[in-house]
Amino acid sequence: MSNVSIACIAFNQEGKVLIAHRNPTGQMGNRWEFPGGKVEDGEEETVGIVREFQEEFGVEVKVGEYIADAEFEHNGKKRLLHAYRIYVPHDGMTERYVLTEHTEYRWVDLAEIGGLDFVDSDLLIYPAVKKYAESL
Repeated sequence: MSNVSIACIAFNQEGKVLIAHRNPTGQMGNRWEFPGGKVEDGEEETVGIVREFQEEFGVEVKVGEYIADAEFEHNGKKRLLHAYRIYVPHDGMTERYVLTEHTEYRWVDLAEIGGLDFVDSDLLIYPAVKKYAESL
């Protein structure tokens, strides 16, 4: 099994970032996150991003720039988290995304993330995502 996870960072026209609230099951249940998931063995990261977003939100995304990475431990195993900018075909508000792993999603100002119950691994890349957003 691959030890790489991906975080998908999408911005709307107002500069807000897409976050999603995880289903209540699992260790990270009921927490907010940048959408993403695990890269499968032998899978290119960009292919994994497109696959994960299609599976979890029902839309095909375009993969942009690599933003940041972090190392974390999950169940006693070291994992890598790679964050990429993605481009969504629409904002999911008029035409809703079809959620399979989340109960809801929001577009928020990056400053709001610090006040939310966010998954630990995503908080590791949060400073780099903020810095990236400032350069846009």
